[in-house]
This record gives sequence, structure tokens and C-alpha cells, in this order.
Amino acid sequence: MQLNPWEVGVMFWAGHGPWSQSGDPGESIAALKRLGVRCGQLGVPGDLDLACASAWRDALARESFTVYTVFAAYNGESYADIPTVQRTVGFIPPATRAEREARTLAVSDFAAALGVPSIATHIGFIPEDDTDPDYIAVREMVRRVCDHAARNGQKFALETGQEPAEALRSFLIDVNRENIGINFDPANMILYGTGDPVEALGILGEHVLSVHCKDGVWPPENVAGALGRERPLGAGDVGMERFLGQLKAIGYRGPLSIERETQDRAERLRDIESAVSLLGNLRHKLL
Repeated sequence: MQLNPWEVGVMFWAGHGPWSQSGDPGESIAALKRLGVRCGQLGVPGDLDLACASAWRDALARESFTVYTVFAAYNGESYADIPTVQRTVGFIPPATRAEREARTLAVSDFAAALGVPSIATHIGFIPEDDTDPDYIAVREMVRRVCDHAARNGQKFALETGQEPAEALRSFLIDVNRENIGINFDPANMILYGTGDPVEALGILGEHVLSVHCKDGVWPPENVAGALGRERPLGAGDVGMERFLGQLKAIGYRGPLSIERETQDRAERLRDIESAVSLLGNLRHKLL
């Protein structure tokens, strides 16, 4: 299905949860279509049995729904606060690297079975010192994932937010793979306190493969290691019109993927419905 420039989509998760009580792909897609969207990014939890690929492929075809990115998450990750993220998330923890590399390659194969052209993940806090053993190990791991994804005809997007824009840009250049890029999440820059997201988008613009439309407020100044708080789109500190204006300036015309991670299902659906309307109005105004 051909998507329109800045088509509004939703980041959603496979398996049991807010989108489907049964884990049935068709139930998830039906819930999304009721919100007025026809595309999105599919998150794969670390415990999801990837043998469900055929069920997802069939449901997507039956419902004429497009998934343009598959996100990999991993068992044992926690986003409770910044020290916990540093210790548990992505490719950085040495003890789980081999397991998570194998899982990422399997998610790439899962995405290929669905015909999805991009995979993505949080790789965690990248050390800024390029001689750090963890930096080197993670760089080599990212290169191997890129090479596997390339064989599947895919790009590999790193989620933004856990390091300043310049540090991430230097890492992308050092990885030196044509199919590496970023999924730019403006709220993450705020939640982690790593910089103004619109300025960061200007620095990273040439590397943007996809985006999240998410909002949030800065971490409290008096609480060491605290994360900021996610907020409904338009109710945080991102400034969505400014953000979309910068997307236009860098020439991005891909989908706008709403991400809202509150655990209350009714609140999530209500906030996403509001976000669909907000982005639709901004799209009409700016494009």
C-alpha cells in the first residue's frame, strides 16, 4: 500500500496487551484502524514467539495495513530511571550481548517474513570514548546486525535519546554501513535530558529513517538519575509544530508514528485519538 507523505501511524506492540487481550494480530490491527490509521511500527517484546510471523503477515494483508518498521525489545530491560537504563537496556550490558544479538537477527528475519523494510531498537547508552571496550564491542555488534539486515533488504534504525546528537552522529559515521540510520524520537531527548530535540534533528537530519511523535517534560532538576515524564502529544515540552517544521526543513516525508506508552488502555486510546487529530491538522498546515 502506498503511504502519503507524513501519513499518521502508530507505534504498537505484538502479543497480549493494550492492543489485543488475546494476542491475535487481527484484533490489534482492528483496534488501530478504529483510530483512523492504516500504518504503524510493530514492537516485538523479548518473549514473543516469532513463529507468529505468518499470522501477522496474513492479518496485515487481509486488513490492508502497512507496517514499516519492526522494533526489537529484549527480556530484562527496564526504563525505571537513567542508572537502570544504563545497566539493562540494549546492546550495552555485556552479559546479554550474545543473546540480544541473536534475538535482533531473528527479529530481522521475522520482519523479512512480513515484508517490512526496516528494523529498529534501543541499543542503550553508547560511551562517548571510541576507545572504550564497550564502545568497540557495540559498534562491531551493530555492524553485524546491519550486515544481516542488508541481506534481508532492510535498514537498521537506532532509537534516539540516550546520548547527545553529536555523539550519536559520530557513532553512525564510525559504524560505516549504508543501511544504518535513526528512528528520531523528540521526547526521548527531553526525557533523558540530552538536548533540545529540534536542534538535535538538525544535526542528525541526514540519518533519519523514521520518527516517533511523542511528547514529554524534562527531568526534575533536584533528583539525580531521574527521567522526565511522558505526556500526551501537545502537552509536553517538544513543541510539535516546531518539530514538524524541522522535519519539513530536512526534507523528511515519511510516516509520523505516534508513540504513547501509558499502561491505562483507555487513556492510551484517548491520547492517541487526540494525537491523530493534532498531527492531521499540523500536516494540513505545514505540508
